[in-house]
Amino acid sequence: MRTLRAERRWSQADLADRCQVSRQTINAIETERYDPGLPLAFTLAGIFELTIEEIFFPDRADRADHADRPDGPAASGTRR
Repeated sequence: MRTLRAERRWSQADLADRCQVSRQTINAIETERYDPGLPLAFTLAGIFELTIEEIFFPDRADRADHADRPDGPAASGTRR
């Protein structure tokens, strides 16, 4: 999430204002000391125009994208 915020040149306070939470909450999320509840997670997803998975589980989102592609592992029709 820190990268997403930095790409937009927002401070933690800027993002906190958009989410209506404290700057300390944003800091705790970014340093993985706090997991936001669903309402805040959906707010963040809306602000960044991404899915919750893309924000909080970027590695899983990448794998899911590849599995849906015709040339990906799901296309072979074989199960292991």
